[in-house]
Amino acid sequence: MVMEGNAGSLYGRLNRASTRGFLAYVAAGGACAAVLACFVLSAADPTAAAGRNDGMLRLSSRSARVWPDLAFNWRVVVATVVGFLGSAFGTVGGVGGGGIFVPMLNLVVGFDTKSAAALSKCMIMGASASSVWYNLQVSHPTKEAPVIDYKLALLFQPMLMLGITIGVELSVIFPYWLITVLIIILFVGTSSRSFYKGILMWREETRILMETREREEQSKAACAANDVVIDPSYQEPLLTQPQPKEKSALETFLFNLRWKNILVLMSVWSCFLALQVLKNNSKSCSTFYWVINILQVPVAVSVFLWEAVKLCRESRLRRMNGNLECVCEASIEWSPAQLVFCAFCGLLGGTVGGLLGSGGGFILGPLLLELGCIPQVASATATFVMMFSSSLSVVEFYFLHRFPIPFAGYLIFVSILAGFWGQCLVRKIVHVLKRASLIVFILSSVIFASALTMGVVGTQKSISMINSHEYMGFLDFCQ
Repeated sequence: MVMEGNAGSLYGRLNRASTRGFLAYVAAGGACAAVLACFVLSAADPTAAAGRNDGMLRLSSRSARVWPDLAFNWRVVVATVVGFLGSAFGTVGGVGGGGIFVPMLNLVVGFDTKSAAALSKCMIMGASASSVWYNLQVSHPTKEAPVIDYKLALLFQPMLMLGITIGVELSVIFPYWLITVLIIILFVGTSSRSFYKGILMWREETRILMETREREEQSKAACAANDVVIDPSYQEPLLTQPQPKEKSALETFLFNLRWKNILVLMSVWSCFLALQVLKNNSKSCSTFYWVINILQVPVAVSVFLWEAVKLCRESRLRRMNGNLECVCEASIEWSPAQLVFCAFCGLLGGTVGGLLGSGGGFILGPLLLELGCIPQVASATATFVMMFSSSLSVVEFYFLHRFPIPFAGYLIFVSILAGFWGQCLVRKIVHVLKRASLIVFILSSVIFASALTMGVVGTQKSISMINSHEYMGFLDFCQ
C-alpha cells in the first residue's frame, strides 16, 4: 500500500520539527512550581506546625492502611468499568493509565493512597503483559522488523527504573500539593504536544489518502478508454511478480522475539528487584540502606551506556557507508547530546511514575513519538518497557504486603482482558481507516484525563489540608 510505504517517512518528517517550544514550556512550568514552593515554605512555620499537628503531619505522609472487601456492589462495578476502559485505551496509547486508576481506587473504591498506587501497578502490569502478547503476534506495518523496538527498550528501561526509585523516595518528602502542580504542568504539556502531533499526522494522512484516490480514479479512467474492458476481479498479471512470503502466526511470533535483548532486560529487572528487596529489609536511612540505593545508579547507567555506545557506533558506520537508514525506529542521528536528552527523559518519566504510581508511560509514549517512531511502534515499545517496570513494583509491593491479593487478582484479570481486546479493536480500526494518528489521539486523551483527575483530587486534598491547618512544606524522609 502507498499509505504503508509512506508511513515511515511521514512520521519522520513530522517528528523532525523543533521541540524547543515544548522544552521551554516544561522549564517555565518547573520554575513557576519552584517559585510557588518557595512562597508557600516562606509563609509556613514548620516548627509551629510540627508542634501543633504532629499527628496530622505523620498521617499526611504515612496514611493508615484501608482495604475494602471484594464484594459485588456499585463501587466494584464502577471500578471494573473504569479499569477496563482505562486499561484498554491506556495500553493502546502506551501510557498505562495510572493517572486514572489511582484516583478511582482511592475515591470510588475507598483504598488508601499507597494501596491504590500498588493496585494501580497491578493493573498496569496485567494490561501491558496482555498487550505485549498481542504485539508479539502482529507484524510491523511498514517494514520487515519487530513492532517492538528492542534497542529503544534497552536504552530507556534502566533509566526508567532508576527514575521510579527516585520518584518513590521523593513522594515521601514532597508535599502533596507540589506533586499535583508538577504532574498537571507535565501532563498538560505532553497531552497538548501529542494532540498537536496527532493533528499534523491526521492532515498528512488525509493528503496521502486523497492522492491515492486520485491515482486510482485516473487508472480507472485510463482503463475505461481502452477498447477491451476486463473486470478487475478477473484480472491476472501477465508476468508473475515475486510476492513477499506471508508469515504464519507462529512464524510472526518467533520473528518478533529477540531472546538476547529480552535476557538483558530480565537481568536488569532481576538486579533492581534484588536491590529493592535488600533496601526494604534494611533500616531506613541506615548506611546499608543508602549503599543499596546508590548501587542502583551504576546498574542503570552501565546498561544505558552499553546500549548508547552501540547505537552511536552503528549510526556512525551507516553514515560513513552512505546508508541513511535509521538504526532503530527513532529517526534521529544518535549523538552524545541526543543520548543525554534520552537519559534525562527516561529519569523524568520514571520519577513521574514513582510519584504517581504509574509505569512511566506518560513520558515515554510521547517521547518515542517525538524521536520519530510511528504510533504503532511507540505504543508497543512503551508498553513493553512498562511491563518490566510495573512488574518490578508489583513484586516489591507483594513482599511489603501493600495490596490485598483477591482484589489485585480481580483487577489484573480485568486489565488483561482490556489490554488484549483494546489493542485488537483499535489496531483493526487503524488498519481499516489507514489512520495511525488515532493512536496518538488516544494517547493524548488518556494523558489529559489523567491530568484532570489528578488535578481535581490533588486540589481537593490540598484544600482539606489547608482547612485542617496541616503542614504544607517538605517532610522528613527518615521519620
